[in-house]
Amino acid sequence: MKKTLFVCLFLTLISGFSALFAAEEGLMADMVLLNGKIFTVNKAQPWAQAVAIRDGKFVAVGKDGEIKKLIGKETEVIDLGGKLALPGFNDAHLHFTNGGLYLLGIDLRPARDEGEFVRILKEYIYKVPEGEWVTGGNWDHENWPSKKHPRKEMIDPITPDHPVLLSRLDGHMALANSLALKLAGITRDTPDPQGGEIVKDEKTGEPTGILRDTAMALVDKVIPPLSREKRERAIRAAMRHAQELGVTSIQDNSSAEDLAIYQELYRKGELGVRVSAWRSIDFTDDFRRIGITAPHGDAFLRLGTVKIFTDGSMGAGTALFFAPYADDPATAGLPIHTQAELEALVRNADAAGLQIAAHAIGDKANSWILDAFARAREANGARDSRHRIEHSQVVRPADLKRFAELGVIASVQPSHCIDDMRWAEKRIGKRVNDAYRWRSFLEAGAHVAFGTDWDVEPLDPRLGLYAAVTRELPAGGPAGGWYPGEKISLEQAIEAYTLGSAHAEFQESMKGSIEIGKLADMVVMEKDLFVIARKDILAVPAAMTILGGKVVFQK
Repeated sequence: MKKTLFVCLFLTLISGFSALFAAEEGLMADMVLLNGKIFTVNKAQPWAQAVAIRDGKFVAVGKDGEIKKLIGKETEVIDLGGKLALPGFNDAHLHFTNGGLYLLGIDLRPARDEGEFVRILKEYIYKVPEGEWVTGGNWDHENWPSKKHPRKEMIDPITPDHPVLLSRLDGHMALANSLALKLAGITRDTPDPQGGEIVKDEKTGEPTGILRDTAMALVDKVIPPLSREKRERAIRAAMRHAQELGVTSIQDNSSAEDLAIYQELYRKGELGVRVSAWRSIDFTDDFRRIGITAPHGDAFLRLGTVKIFTDGSMGAGTALFFAPYADDPATAGLPIHTQAELEALVRNADAAGLQIAAHAIGDKANSWILDAFARAREANGARDSRHRIEHSQVVRPADLKRFAELGVIASVQPSHCIDDMRWAEKRIGKRVNDAYRWRSFLEAGAHVAFGTDWDVEPLDPRLGLYAAVTRELPAGGPAGGWYPGEKISLEQAIEAYTLGSAHAEFQESMKGSIEIGKLADMVVMEKDLFVIARKDILAVPAAMTILGGKVVFQK
């Protein structure tokens, strides 16, 4: 207790001296924020009242009286009016361009049955020129009373002149209409690709239109590439949406085209979020050839992480488990690679000095990729690789401790839990005890980073915070939370969404907390999340977003 008090007093003195010294040297702040309740995510100084910013970084953090000494003639002064301020949110896993396209295009998420699905699509089709592809969607059959997958026969009558490929919200299953299947050359005789399935009618043997995982690529390859103009419009829409939500950094599954647009926006000074871009693990040799290691770039745009898929998703029935699905004993999921192939890919990327972000949902998929990380370390030597498991959704107790032992980051999306809990137990039975284990990861000493998987789930950080602290549906319930032992505190959830995500991209010394010398990225919330009812977190908007010491959004 005495030691803690001494540290706090020491830091307060240092903050005051820093402000006084800067004032004496004439180094006034560019911006000062006063009269706030600032949760810094800095354990040595968790709370502050005011901050000063110069050249895009925090130069003082403390009380109003200290910070006011840095106000000069040119200083912009913002009175927070007692509002809560946090470090800018850092989404550790998303699909940014897809999210922007979702904002611009068709949205089938609201469909609550097959009839609504068809009605929404029919209204959208009227706006689309004849012959143009219709993609996107984000439908979820688990929201329908029937719980049945859609079929091409549902949409063929209203899409005779439009090839259609509509993704399920998890991105691991899609519905193609007959015209799309024809253009892709998919018939009753087309074999399933490795790691995927062309679902066929049990009686006729004809494709139903449902494609799982790698089978979707058979149609994807015949879809004309997205125009650069539309891709940039989507990215700009996504940046505006992120700023409105207080998201200042993203870690993105990027294409080469996305990366080129990020680079151009950066050159123009128009990149409105900080980006850590990922590429497919297939590009490992390209990274090695040009000398990029994990990660490469600066505070605004970075590259050096490669993405690999181990399995599919629970919603699509393709997540890889040791035992069969409870509701479909004929399958235990689909591996995207054999175990030997997976280990070879990981070993090669690790040897190149790259960070690996591995998608893994099922318990077997998580175990396989942990094995691959361990064997890569044996082969290449230990280093601060910060390999990650994206989703880390169902993890056996025996594998929990291996995250900390291997330095593997659990990159998780809390909103998946409160979406999936409606049907997860039906699908995998008692294994839900091993699912969405946020508290268990922290107690095991693992680093945890929060994201959304947007456009699979909304980009909104409030939904992730709410899910992490309640494990309840947005409308409420089950009372006390679903498997409540895995709930975490609001402080822990915010840290995972800021400093935890920064650590996942090797940037914890530059951002993720409000500290002297770090990048001045902040979000100001309209209400204090710490004092309101947990259910009200979902309704509190961001009042202001600051990126590098500049206000980029104000309500």
